[in-house]
Amino acid sequence: HLVESGGGLVQPGGSLRLSCAASGLTFSRYAMSWYRQAPGKERELVATITDAGGSTNYADSVKGRFTISRDNAKNTVYLQMNSLKPEDTAVYYCHAQLSFLVHWGQGTQVTVSS
Repeated sequence: HLVESGGGLVQPGGSLRLSCAASGLTFSRYAMSWYRQAPGKERELVATITDAGGSTNYADSVKGRFTISRDNAKNTVYLQMNSLKPEDTAVYYCHAQLSFLVHWGQGTQVTVSS
């Protein structure tokens, strides 16, 4: 069970921090990711962090602006989003994967607009 929070409306250039709280799974064993889906577009991978947090990867479109992190003691993964652009507007989804086991959150809306 994954529950996202922290979405909302922000002006271009602003910041938001998304959180995803996990329950019912051994969080520290899962690689965690954030995906997003804009209206009329396919869902895309934004960022991934390994189970111990030692490695991260980002989509080219967010490199240098977004940071994924995790706190295994709190069973929570974060996405710090800075210098937001209108094209970052989307529903952001939390994703957990351990081998063939996959979990999705329900999504949180992020809207970047003046």
